[in-house]
Amino acid sequence: MEDYLKKMVTLQKQGKAAGIYSACTGNELALEACMRRALQTGTVLLIESTANQVDQYGGYTGMKPVDFMAMCSALAKKTGFPEERLILGGDHLGPLTFAGYEEKKAMEEASELIRQYVLAGYTKIHIDTSMKVASDDPDTRLSDETIARRGAELAKVAEDAYAERKKSVPDAKHPVYIVGSEVPIPGGSQAIVDTGVQVTKPEDFRATVSTFEKAFEEHGLKEAWGYVIAVVVQPGVEEKDAGCTEYVREKAKDLMAAIKEYPNLIFEGHSTDYQTKEKLRELVEDGVGILKVGPGLTLAMREGLFALSYAEKEAYRDQPEKQSRFMEVLDQTMQENPKYYVNHYHGSDAEIAYKRKFSFSDRCRYYMQQPAVTEAQAKLFENFRDGVPLGLLSQFFPVQYPKVRSGELKNDPKELVMDWVAAGCIDAYLYGAQQELL
Repeated sequence: MEDYLKKMVTLQKQGKAAGIYSACTGNELALEACMRRALQTGTVLLIESTANQVDQYGGYTGMKPVDFMAMCSALAKKTGFPEERLILGGDHLGPLTFAGYEEKKAMEEASELIRQYVLAGYTKIHIDTSMKVASDDPDTRLSDETIARRGAELAKVAEDAYAERKKSVPDAKHPVYIVGSEVPIPGGSQAIVDTGVQVTKPEDFRATVSTFEKAFEEHGLKEAWGYVIAVVVQPGVEEKDAGCTEYVREKAKDLMAAIKEYPNLIFEGHSTDYQTKEKLRELVEDGVGILKVGPGLTLAMREGLFALSYAEKEAYRDQPEKQSRFMEVLDQTMQENPKYYVNHYHGSDAEIAYKRKFSFSDRCRYYMQQPAVTEAQAKLFENFRDGVPLGLLSQFFPVQYPKVRSGELKNDPKELVMDWVAAGCIDAYLYGAQQELL
């Protein structure tokens, strides 16, 4: 099996703007859209689940690592996507969801988390130990040495798990590792006031690399250090409620120059959602080889589902009892359990109601797997099983309408929504990353 990620690093170091986007979502419909687009374009697909979505207890998706792997494999078989072109990664693996525990317990839980990811066959592991745990001084900055030590401890767990996996899967590919302490908050900014984004200082990046390398050596992981391919830094981008903080090349030029000092490392960029395709290309040209996108994918999916819902209201205007009321069901489900958006949406009741539907933070994604929502989505698709009437298709799916007319796209509700995801998000990343080079 070709190691596409290591090939990307090699191409980057040859001065070629080759990168890959990472689909960070547990939503099956969004992932199928990614897979279909990758199949159509002949490109590689990197899918990542986060520590929030998938863990040893099921995460908010209800899936353990082995379950998520099985879902992706099933999608690959369903779509005909070659599994040798599918890469599975784990994002923010560490004490993130266990930070309420003292260090010993938090690291035990984080160790089991990473162990299960590697045993399940994930081959890209983002080790994130940047957060404080209960026993850390809340008033003192977490030192690089502490972050690196904990990271090395988890890398040792990953190495042992890989050795265990090799016993049953002799040709199992060795995982690559991503490290780094300047990680944007998973799920996007929660700040009421936008205070801007600070680009990582080159000296802080260099300190991170040297401290992690030293910690790996101290834990007997010198060989494993050779599998560290990227460092997470803050290049000056962030997805947020109102959209994004856009990449400004000039502000990041010193940081981007620093990566050229390391022949085997690239940058990984988190929260690149909603950057323009031109900005994504600039990031890759400047050394950010891995572009993470999560809310951008599910927001595009939500837009497609809402477009279908608006069409449904017109098509079934005289039969309201047959409507799925997808938008209303989703909003009601969110209000019944506000914990996934309450810290992200601020303002008056009217403003928060607007954000539940249309915020770029897209907290809707935490509710899409709820039974009431999945049932409403199924009914919405069923109501258009014979296609969307052309007048409504032209009105609510203007990008998809000519594709349907030309025979390029089937007039099927699910196909329409997946094409919306591709046109509204995936294609910008394919342009930015130039994955066809891999």
